[in-house]
Amino acid sequence: MSVRIIEFPKISDPRGNLTFVQGYDQIPFDIKRVFWTYDIPGGEQRGGHAYKTQSEVIIALSGSFDIIITDKFGDTTKYSLNRSYYGLYLPPETWRHMENFSTNSFSLHLSSHVFDEQDYIRDINLLSSND
Repeated sequence: MSVRIIEFPKISDPRGNLTFVQGYDQIPFDIKRVFWTYDIPGGEQRGGHAYKTQSEVIIALSGSFDIIITDKFGDTTKYSLNRSYYGLYLPPETWRHMENFSTNSFSLHLSSHVFDEQDYIRDINLLSSND
């Protein structure tokens, strides 16, 4: 599976909208960990790594930010997240960093694995060459 935007259900109502995530119906893996980032100072970046085996979906619950995907050849693709009913699916071995955080941005991360420092790839040159 490749990097892609996932659109979640959006139920509109005069009292406000509701969006939900319902396991494998929308997320292509069993969710083992959930974490979020917030209060990112202006100009800062988050990420700058890939995972060996973990898949992840990142959602902008509030505000906006960009996710920059870099392949092992140095080519980049930018995804701008700014709607809480869209998520970005990142399969294993996807190098990413997040930048351009708006004031009060809040990112939700749904992960296929529990935290394991040994699963991190912190040098882009160590990505496999299975293309």
